[in-house]
Amino acid sequence: MPRRPPRFLILSGALGACVAGAASDAMLLADGSAVAEESAVRTEDVRAAVAKALPVIEKGAAGHLEHRACFACHSQALPVLALRSVRDRGFAIDAAGFDKHLDRTHAVLSQWAERNPDRKNFTGGAADTAGYALLALELGGRKPDDTTAAVVEYLLQRDDSRGYWRASHDDRPPTEASSFTTTAWAVRAIRAFGTPEQRERVSARTRAAREWLLRAEPRDTEDRVFRLWGLNYAEAEAQPIAAAVKDLLDTQRGDGGWAQTAEMESDAYATGSALVALHQAGGLATGDPAYQRGVRFLLADQREDGTWFVQSRSANRFQTYFETGFPYEQDQWISIAASAWATAALALELAP
Repeated sequence: MPRRPPRFLILSGALGACVAGAASDAMLLADGSAVAEESAVRTEDVRAAVAKALPVIEKGAAGHLEHRACFACHSQALPVLALRSVRDRGFAIDAAGFDKHLDRTHAVLSQWAERNPDRKNFTGGAADTAGYALLALELGGRKPDDTTAAVVEYLLQRDDSRGYWRASHDDRPPTEASSFTTTAWAVRAIRAFGTPEQRERVSARTRAAREWLLRAEPRDTEDRVFRLWGLNYAEAEAQPIAAAVKDLLDTQRGDGGWAQTAEMESDAYATGSALVALHQAGGLATGDPAYQRGVRFLLADQREDGTWFVQSRSANRFQTYFETGFPYEQDQWISIAASAWATAALALELAP
C-alpha cells in the first residue's frame, strides 16, 4: 500500500483516451437532442467569479468556527477543498483562517480518540464525518500521526463485513445520505493515512470497496459522482472508470448543469461536484464542451454576492440553528457546500 495518497488530479494516458471517447457522447442530451458547441468561457469571467466567491466562503466557514466547537463537513471540509483549489491557482487566501480549520479538525479527532480507545464509535455523522475530516487534513497538508491512525482504525473496523461503508443519515441528503460518498471518502482516507501496521487491512478494504463499487447501481447524481471518485481511489481499471464518466455525463441537463435528482432542477451543488469529479477523478479536460457548459451554468447561477443558493432537503435538523455569516438562513449549510464545490470547479478552469 503506498504511503502517499492518490493525487487529487491523477489521470492521463490510456485512461484519458477512454474518457475522451466517452465525453464525445455527451454532445447529445438524454432526450437525443443535439447540443451546439460554443466558444470557451472567458478566463477573466471565471477569475472574477472565483474572486467574488472566496471572501464569502471564508466568512461563512469562519463563522461556524466561532459558534461551534465541532467539525462540520459543510463548513470545514468543503471550504478547505475550495480554498486549496484557489490557493493553488494564485489566489490569496486567509492562511491563518485556513490553518484554524485544520487545527479544529485535528483537535476534534484527537478528543474523540482519547475518549474512544477501542475505536468502535464515532461522533456526529460516523463514517461520513471521519472521511470528510481526514479529507480536510489531507488537503491541508497535515501529516499522518497517532490521531489520524486512530481514525483509520475506526474506519477499518466500521462495516468490515459489508465490503463498503454505509451512509449514516439517509434523511440528510445529499452529503450524508449516499453510501457511495461515505465509501469513496473512506477509501481515500485509509489510503492516505493508513500506517504500515494497517497496510494489509487497508488493501483488503480497498479491494472489497472496489468490488462493491463495480456492481452497485447509482440512483442519483451524488451516487454517480462518488462512484466515480470511489473507483478512482480504489484503482479500478480504465474501462469501468470511463463508463462511470459516461454515466455522469449522460445526466447533464440542457442548461449545462446537473440536478441532485431526476425530479429536481439543476443546482450548484450537483453541478460543481460533478465537474470536479469528471475532471479530477475521470480525466475529463476542462476544455471539453461538457465541462464548458457546466461552467457557463455556474457563472449564470452565481448570485451578486458571490454565493450560490441551494435549498436544503434535509429532514434531519438535529443541529440548533445559528448564523455563520453565510447567507440563506436555514439553507446556509447546503449553500456553502454548493458554493465550495462550484468555486473549486471554476478554479480548475484556471492554470495553476
